[in-house]
Amino acid sequence: MSVPVQARFLPTADVDERASVGSGTIVWHLAQVREYAVIGEQCTIGRGAYVGTGVVVGDRCKIQNLALVYEPATLEDGVFIGPSAVLTNDLHPRAINEDGSVKSADDWEAVGVIIRRGAAIGARAVCVAPVTIGEWATIAAGAVVIRDVPAYALVAGVPARQIGWVGPAGRRLEARGDRFVCPVTGDEFLENEGALARA
Repeated sequence: MSVPVQARFLPTADVDERASVGSGTIVWHLAQVREYAVIGEQCTIGRGAYVGTGVVVGDRCKIQNLALVYEPATLEDGVFIGPSAVLTNDLHPRAINEDGSVKSADDWEAVGVIIRRGAAIGARAVCVAPVTIGEWATIAAGAVVIRDVPAYALVAGVPARQIGWVGPAGRRLEARGDRFVCPVTGDEFLENEGALARA
């Protein structure tokens, strides 16, 4: 019989008592997990990372050092957020209103980034909400994502554009005839109208 491993918070981590953190998750030094955030089991929240109010993080996710995940983001199971990546939440950012008064939480509506199962966001990439990143997609380091990304897509650049396909192993798929093949697993995929699916 296995005994569940408790979540562990390093001494300088700031985890709000109203947050929910699953077993086996570790929150490293200087990371902040805000109120009502829900973090699944066996996750790693890196040094200096920020997880906003009410953000939902699935099981076995990695949010690397200094990454900023603003509410209302949703990360499904197995998502990787690279160092210093940013998930935004404001379509029209301003510190003040038109009349010069300081903007409050009531003066704007937060929009979120949704990241599907197994997807990876590279170091210093920015996902500009609202966008959805498809299952197993990979966002290259430094990319700026301003539109939805299909499952298995590899995107890069500013703004991000699709440059290929990747499989669950994280490797670029190789075109072989009418199929795309993972060089690691041998899994085969077919493309149909801009979408990829297992053969």
